Amino acid sequence: MKVLFTFFNPSGGMETLNRVRCKALMQHGIECHLLYTHDGEGRKNIKGIKTFILSNPEQIQALIRREHYDTIVICSDIQLMEWMHQWGYTGHLIYEIQGLGTVETAREILVDYQARIEAYATALLYPRTSHIQNMMKELFPGKLHFCFDNPLDTERFHYIPYPPKPFPILGWIGRIEKNKNWRDFLKLGAALKQRYPDMYLWMFGDDTLFHPQEQAAFQQMVAELQLSEALIQYSNVPHEIMADYLSIIGDSGGLLCSTSITEGFGYAVAEAMLCRCPVLATDSDGIRAFLYPGKTGLFYEMGNIEQALRSALLMMENAVLRSLIVDSAEALMHQRFSAAHYVRHFNSMHKVLSRKRRGEKDHPNRKVLDP
Repeated sequence: MKVLFTFFNPSGGMETLNRVRCKALMQHGIECHLLYTHDGEGRKNIKGIKTFILSNPEQIQALIRREHYDTIVICSDIQLMEWMHQWGYTGHLIYEIQGLGTVETAREILVDYQARIEAYATALLYPRTSHIQNMMKELFPGKLHFCFDNPLDTERFHYIPYPPKPFPILGWIGRIEKNKNWRDFLKLGAALKQRYPDMYLWMFGDDTLFHPQEQAAFQQMVAELQLSEALIQYSNVPHEIMADYLSIIGDSGGLLCSTSITEGFGYAVAEAMLCRCPVLATDSDGIRAFLYPGKTGLFYEMGNIEQALRSALLMMENAVLRSLIVDSAEALMHQRFSAAHYVRHFNSMHKVLSRKRRGEKDHPNRKVLDP
């Protein structure tokens, strides 16, 4: 089997997802390639996977005709889906949704794409995220649906012990944009520094991807809250050493704060849990798959900084609760989100698609879930 996964650019959670699932599938004899229509700093993380950066339609068409892919998984890019149809691609053409911003934005986009997805997609693929599941069922009742968890590299991405820092660290991962809700993070950091004056704020992102107005507002708020000396921004940290940083944050007595409005999955949170770094988060939907309040992390109401402060202090100062949370979260990541689970689901999906191609009957809304 030969599979092509596509997205706009290698960055953030999509870069992680594509890299991890390709590695896992390749270990089980499935040849995987990646196609991005724009380059990005995340390409530095990709090793041992044939990767193409192409935006010219003629070059993409030549690639498709040359490689003879059995299955193409297109994430979000409706234009590319349309081109595949126009070029007469005859393999399995899967339209994937991993997250489209806020719930309102996601609905607006999917409604706009609805007719084209209906016309061109063989099947739909998405994670177990309630707002995505509900919209896909509502808008595409007659399509073939596949819904299963995204994978984590539980074998190579894990906790790494370091000597504890002499100060606590509040971590955050994301781009400076509205949906990531960075304002809550800065406000919480300022509040925590009242209790822990030596605390540092570590922010991880991609300084080549930002909204100019948001960036200007960010710099202004940092100055207003007098956080400049405590704030350290890391850009495009190689993924292979992010486990080190997350482990250090956890061992410092601090935590990761996820402030997003909406997430399709939430790789930052999942990988923090793998590294025994406790997590405080908004209920951004996608992370409900693995953040169970009081068991694997804590939620706070978006914008409620007083509640966020109380919850952060609880995880920092209640040693019993903190130990319970990091142990349970780490165990859950290994049990439910291993790459082996993803390979099994992907192979099941391909079997269903192959049966459908042969004309065998299958339920139009069949879901590939945990066996």
